[in-house]
Amino acid sequence: MSKNTVIYDDIQKIMDNSTIEVQTVLNKCTIVTCQLPNGFIIVESSACVDPVNYDEKLGAEICLKRIENKVWEFEGYKLQDFVYRAHEALEKAE
Repeated sequence: MSKNTVIYDDIQKIMDNSTIEVQTVLNKCTIVTCQLPNGFIIVESSACVDPVNYDEKLGAEICLKRIENKVWEFEGYKLQDFVYRAHEALEKAE
């Protein structure tokens, strides 16, 4: 496997070192705010139709999975940009 890859441990470390806040809004909506270690903030929400079915824990799990997926995308972009810039620098040096 190439060293140019994002791995699960990278994502888990970011998530573990993030500040997470969970709140319930209007008795049927969960909002999760995640501040990544670098200060960037991601906000996700989930809701149900009937407040009787509302479960904050389930809502938070859904939101956190969405946030984790975004972190994968961001880290992939960051790595791709690093590889691109390194390649450009090598071409200019030649």
